[in-house]
Amino acid sequence: MPLTLTGRVWNCQALQHAAMRNACKLQPMPEWWQSFLDWLRCRPDAGARGEALAADFLRRERGFAIVARNWRNPRDRRDEIDLVGLDGEILVFVEVKTRSAAALVPGIYAVNRRKRRVLLRACTAYLRQLRPMPRTFRLDVVEVALPTDPAAAPQILHFANLPLFPKHFHPGP
Repeated sequence: MPLTLTGRVWNCQALQHAAMRNACKLQPMPEWWQSFLDWLRCRPDAGARGEALAADFLRRERGFAIVARNWRNPRDRRDEIDLVGLDGEILVFVEVKTRSAAALVPGIYAVNRRKRRVLLRACTAYLRQLRPMPRTFRLDVVEVALPTDPAAAPQILHFANLPLFPKHFHPGP
């Protein structure tokens, strides 16, 4: 699973190769950099875990049918929708924000103007490929707070129908 760092996508193998290249140079790799690379290789993927927990929560607690996970726009691979589900006849686009339970800022605040613009672009691309197009659709945000204690259960908050689409929105042809 690729990791995103400052706008660049790195995978664990590339980091290992970079670490080996740096180790072969005359200068040794700084200890803090080596520990950071070790941490990246060993840590569990919290985002994927949060998305799986959110999908299970929406299926069990809210009665959603999950249609797609991690859908990417074929024209622009940067645009991604975490989950697409059906709540009855309503098509629901779900953005999942995974945070530590000790985080100072809740995940709902990470869905800012810039993120909404990206989501609108991705949702529009998704809707354009559907035939027939659904009558109603909405954006939900699910916040997953992972506890610092691994034995404790994560806290999941569901924010339904966040404003994303303009009033008379139509995705076009």
